[in-house]
Amino acid sequence: MNNHVISKLDDLITTLIDSVKGYEHSADKAQSPAFDTLFRDLAAERQSAVALLQERSRALGGKPNEFGSAAGTVHRRIEDIHVALGGGDKAIIQAIDRGEDYLNEEFESVLNDEAIDPETQAVVRRAHDSVRHGLTMVEQLKQQVAAA
Repeated sequence: MNNHVISKLDDLITTLIDSVKGYEHSADKAQSPAFDTLFRDLAAERQSAVALLQERSRALGGKPNEFGSAAGTVHRRIEDIHVALGGGDKAIIQAIDRGEDYLNEEFESVLNDEAIDPETQAVVRRAHDSVRHGLTMVEQLKQQVAAA
């Protein structure tokens, strides 16, 4: 059992679970039905990435986390405040953007960690595809909101 690798996977799993919950929360708050649908689709995609990393952690002898973090809960409450203050969908997209940037940094850190074995790196890269897709979608949403 490689505790370093399992620990890194568990950190990513926790952050991805926060992302799933964040997208679900954003879908509940979205004013636009199109955003609601998109956020739920992205949450489902992220849940698949969570499952992928949990499976790898178990294969390495780990017991992967099944819960998000307190920081993720705080992030969602801050989003609520911004929406309540009249920020609407723009505030939601800004909150998602911050979360996506953080998540991407976490993945980049693990992908650059030379102590992570090649097989685990490959699994992390596959899960990172979801993050890259989310970043692309959020960038498009930011442009939409800015043009509106």
